[in-house]
Parts: sequence; C-alpha cells; structure tokens
Amino acid sequence: MRSDQDYASLRERVVGEHGVVMLIGAADTGKTTLGRYLARDALAAGRRVAFIDADVGATTVGPPACVGLKLLGSPRDLQNLHEADELRFVGSVHPQGVVLPHVVAAAALVERAKRHADYIVLDTTGVVGGVVGQTLKYHLMELAQPAVVIAMQYGTEMEPIIGMLKRFLSARVARAEPLPDHVPLSPVERAEQRIKAFAEALPEPLERWRIQPTVFAPTLPEGFEEEKLEGMLVGIQDGDGDCLGLGVVEHVDGVLRVATRHGERMKGLRLGSMRIDLETYSTTAVRLRQLFFGI
Repeated sequence: MRSDQDYASLRERVVGEHGVVMLIGAADTGKTTLGRYLARDALAAGRRVAFIDADVGATTVGPPACVGLKLLGSPRDLQNLHEADELRFVGSVHPQGVVLPHVVAAAALVERAKRHADYIVLDTTGVVGGVVGQTLKYHLMELAQPAVVIAMQYGTEMEPIIGMLKRFLSARVARAEPLPDHVPLSPVERAEQRIKAFAEALPEPLERWRIQPTVFAPTLPEGFEEEKLEGMLVGIQDGDGDCLGLGVVEHVDGVLRVATRHGERMKGLRLGSMRIDLETYSTTAVRLRQLFFGI
C-alpha cells in the first residue's frame, strides 16, 4: 500500500499543474476522495478551482445520469459539492450506449469551467475495461486535454488504458494506489447510494406538467405509441443547452406529463436510456432504438 508520504508528494506535484487534472480508475479506488484533496490543495494555494464529476453512476456533483460542474471559491464549497452550478444530461448510469453524449457533456463542462478556473479536477466513471471503458477514456482525454492523468489502480488493471493514452495521445500519467484509509463500497451499498441520489433529485410530491410529443430530443418517430414513454427518465432542458435537473414521463388517460421540480424554466426534454419507478427509485436500462423501432 502506498504511504501517506507518497500521497503528500503526489499532491504537492499536481497542485502546480494548470488546466485539467483527470482522474481515472475502476469503481471504489478513491478517485473522488483524491479529487477532493486535490481541489482543497489548489484552493489553499490560491488557485481558481472547478470540480467536474463525470461519474454518472456514482455522482458527487448533481444527480445520477448527469455530468456536473461545481465552481469552488473556498474550502467551504467542498461541503456542498453535490450542489451543481451546471449540469449536462447523459441519460444513463452506465456509459454503454451513451459514450457520445457522455464525452460531449464532460467536454462541454470542461470548456465552461475554463472560463472561471485555472485548475480543474475531472473525476470519471469507474468503467475502465473493454471497448466501452477504453473508448470513453480515449475520447475524454482527446477533448479535455488534461495536463496530467492520475490513474488509480489496485494492481495492473489500468495498464491497458494507460498504455493506450500514452501511445496515442502522449498523456502524462501518474500512477497511484487507492488511498490508505479508503474503504470500498459493496455492490449493495453502491446501489443503495444511487437510489438515495435519485430520491433526492426526484422527491415526491413532484409537480406534473402536461407536455406535447414535440418537446423531446431525440424527436419521436411518426406514429410512435406515446404510452411507451411511461416511466422514462428525462433531462429538463432550459433552451441554452443546460440541464436544469431530472424528470420522469408519465402517460395517464392518453395525456403525456412530466413529473419534475424544474417545470417553470422547462423548454424541452432530453430522453434518457432508463426507466425509473418513482415509488422505489429502481431503474431499468432502455435502448432508444428498441423503444422507437423495436430493434
């Protein structure tokens, strides 16, 4: 296990970087904890700091299924990291099938953060294996252009991604083992944490707003059976590209509604790739192509 002195040295080196510090690693390797430490170090050094949470399944900034941006003016802001300054809707808690919107969301918030901060911590999803994990990290690196990548790993599980990023994108990579005091969550605890996060983002009683079938992106196909939208997770959009929060589509007596806390500024709805039960906050994955066309 890496010593506390090793982490002090790593943090001391990284606090001098300018631009994006990108954290990669499997689930429960302590990326977010290290990200908090790095943000605190940078604030103490007088830097202008932003924290971007692209871990859509175990979110720290904003609700699940979104990438969130938090601008940090003082260490006190770290206590309210969950209160996002800006959101981008991805629509799923797993990057499979949504790599493009996931990468675009993170890259857009990196560009937005650069207007306000000179030190940006980019926390990423714990999906690091296979085609999806490697493709996601490759394109995040390509668009975010981090000054340094910190790879958290227990053994050598990150070496394929590290090799790819160094070979194709000339990435500067610092390797780190999980923090000495890090206690991983069990799969059950992670699921419970996600349910709690959805419950906080969609607390009943929610307002129900009547909506037209023309408000969705992607656009509904001609002849689409609207009842198929029952329970679909949506991002509430403001018309300027920002996501205001989450909503859930309901179809009652032939009428489409959306249950949300953000109806006043709602301009449109981004369809996610999930259904959610507002009684239990349990979710099921949905492929939009299958929903629309049955394939």
